[in-house]
Amino acid sequence: MRSSGFRRTTVAAIAGTLLLAGLTACGSGGGGAGDGRTRITVNCEPPRSARVDRGFFEADVASFEERNGDVDVVARDAFPCQDPKTFDAKLAGGQMEDVFYTYFTDARHVVDIGQAADLTPYLKELKSYGSIQKQLRDIYTVNGKVYGIPRTGYSMGLVYNRALFERAGLDPDRPPVSWEQVRVAARKIAALGGGTVGYADYSAQNQGGWHFTAELYSRGGDVVSADGKRATVDTPAGRAVLENLHGMRWADDSMGSKQLLVINDVQQLMGAGKLGMYLAAPDNIPILVKEKGGNYKDLALAPMPGGEGTLIGGDGYMFNKHDTPAQIRAGLKWLDHMFLTPGKGFLGDYARARKNDAPVGLPEPRLFTGGADAEDQRVKKANANVPVENYRAFLEGNRRLRMKIEPPHAQQIYSVLDSVVSAVLTQEDADAGRLLKDASGKIDGILARG
Repeated sequence: MRSSGFRRTTVAAIAGTLLLAGLTACGSGGGGAGDGRTRITVNCEPPRSARVDRGFFEADVASFEERNGDVDVVARDAFPCQDPKTFDAKLAGGQMEDVFYTYFTDARHVVDIGQAADLTPYLKELKSYGSIQKQLRDIYTVNGKVYGIPRTGYSMGLVYNRALFERAGLDPDRPPVSWEQVRVAARKIAALGGGTVGYADYSAQNQGGWHFTAELYSRGGDVVSADGKRATVDTPAGRAVLENLHGMRWADDSMGSKQLLVINDVQQLMGAGKLGMYLAAPDNIPILVKEKGGNYKDLALAPMPGGEGTLIGGDGYMFNKHDTPAQIRAGLKWLDHMFLTPGKGFLGDYARARKNDAPVGLPEPRLFTGGADAEDQRVKKANANVPVENYRAFLEGNRRLRMKIEPPHAQQIYSVLDSVVSAVLTQEDADAGRLLKDASGKIDGILARG
């Protein structure tokens, strides 16, 4: 799953207000613009209601076309950038854009169904490719061929409220590093009273399954086997996840009585200063401030408790199998200009972001390596406008964690695991072993179907 929305500014409030463009309007344009120029359609343009992001995007497309007079870019907006309800239909119907957005978890699927262009012969057109983190490049590499280009990444951590930590007698500069410490801290924070919740977790709309996966990774577990053929949730690590949640919910009363929460519910609690901790990625922090009433100085981020691993995700662009060589070359140049030049472009122009009061300095995973990374970090540091010291623990702790991508068939599996997490948080007599055994059978069925 994607952690929130567009990385630069907050657009979560617009979710549900937009419809994707009709399928018949989305197809590849054939590559010719009628005047000798190469025409490419691209998606994931921020919608008009995301005013700042939209302005950045349009300005960057215009500057690209000015520098590349032989290319015509037709951008199409949508939120979310990839709608699971229409994604496969657009691919199968030949209506996908020439250069299209994908979650990391969809890369292999698009290749397997034969809808992605092989970019391998054209990689020399992408100046930045060699500077991108190899583990991110590998996500779009299948059987030695490259089918996509990563754009952003995220990793999960523990968002916590420094002010509540201090009120509860906890040291905000020493956040919990184990789940046992999370449980102790949650009890102390909940004891403050006044509706304060120590720790909150999602348990609906597939988000509970997503967080179960993250918590399982943090304990060294896996959702599916290495060969992708069977479930591996019914394990000591899986039971430990559920037993910890059950203990905090029922024995400690540190999770509050209201359950079946989703991301907006938890963000509302944190923004209102009524929540001590929850799992999220760094891009939640500006949402908490800009939409939910939080304050940057009170919000901090620590690495995933448990010390074993963290869930990573992200996105990138793939190319339509019908693209011409000229469209592929133009699309790769566009990606370089928009997203992959350190310190510049839609995601990298930190000076522009700061000028427009967008957050700069959040601890996002590094996309680049070597000199490109050094330049990106230099420009980011020079324009930081958030308290970067609040994220030091996250950055330092992440270096010791195993980075793990989401499982195959993630959304289907998360739907199964949602019911497991929701049962533990709403039924005091829930049997963790039975729940995981039943979930394993269902996940095995999903994997068997491919």
